[in-house]
Amino acid sequence: MKNSQVVGEFQHMVSELLIRHRSILDCLSKYQESTSRVNRSIIKTVTDCGCISIIANKQQFPPTDSLKDCGKHADSHIKGKLCEHCQEIIAEEIGNHLFYLAAICSLLDLKLEDVFNMEYNRLNTLGHYFLS
Repeated sequence: MKNSQVVGEFQHMVSELLIRHRSILDCLSKYQESTSRVNRSIIKTVTDCGCISIIANKQQFPPTDSLKDCGKHADSHIKGKLCEHCQEIIAEEIGNHLFYLAAICSLLDLKLEDVFNMEYNRLNTLGHYFLS
């Protein structure tokens, strides 16, 4: 199955399973809650497990580098690697987040696949000049 088919099937399955939170208001609040749960699961990898650390400071970019080359100097501020347990928990929370994103798209009669492709094409067109 192609990736685009998987996205479409995923959205269809979410739409079929969406019973309790059929209201757009319920979906929006669950989506926001899932965002918090993703953030919290990442924070707990640092504060509870310790498999990763976050050491942040100002990003340093050489003034002579082009915009394209700046990415080589950007730091994620993450030190270490996720352990298998933390990786599993974070992936589960992101999956839950994707569920509610697909639900919102379905309720608004948007195809998640189309949204994904539109964003991909925009990034592909703008390249390094897309600053987020």
